[in-house]
Amino acid sequence: MKYHKFYPILDSSNLLSNAVILGVKFVQLRLKNVSIKKIEEEIFLSKKICLQNNAQLIVNDYWEEALKQGCDFVHLGQEDLLEADISYLKKKKIKIGVSTHDEEELDKALSINPEYIALGPIWETKLKKMKWKPQGLSRLKIWKKKIGRTPLVAIGGLNIERAKSALKSGADIVSVVTDITLSEDPKKSIIRWLDEIR
Repeated sequence: MKYHKFYPILDSSNLLSNAVILGVKFVQLRLKNVSIKKIEEEIFLSKKICLQNNAQLIVNDYWEEALKQGCDFVHLGQEDLLEADISYLKKKKIKIGVSTHDEEELDKALSINPEYIALGPIWETKLKKMKWKPQGLSRLKIWKKKIGRTPLVAIGGLNIERAKSALKSGADIVSVVTDITLSEDPKKSIIRWLDEIR
């Protein structure tokens, strides 16, 4: 897989469009608490802008809607792994990224031969309450040894300086949410990330 180190996770096609036009090439659409109709609209718009700008769209959770829209990459959490039709996704050659937080989850993720494995939260995150304590940089090094050539995504509480530390500690990709979505100027934040994380 050709991946890019900077992997923003965004909550609207509008923000995703801005990011892709600015030069983001690897981006996730993560929608929460919206209707199926809205999900379908957002995936449609996001896919269109990514195709126009040669960017890879990853759809979080909603694998069935992603398939209907002709998307080729989904991100699944551990609960989604239990519910998703993994064999069907594989048959359709859909790429899958998976979230992990502990050894048991890592084993489950590796069993489906994912496109990448995400570990988090590396630092405490404002995004949501997590039952897991911050993993820290040392866990990134352990995970990278375990997964070998599979790309490792660091997520959770990242800013640019922390992202650089994560990359030095074994992460291949750094994923950011709130440093962009909660920024007073998301566009400016995206430009700064693109300048710093290449």
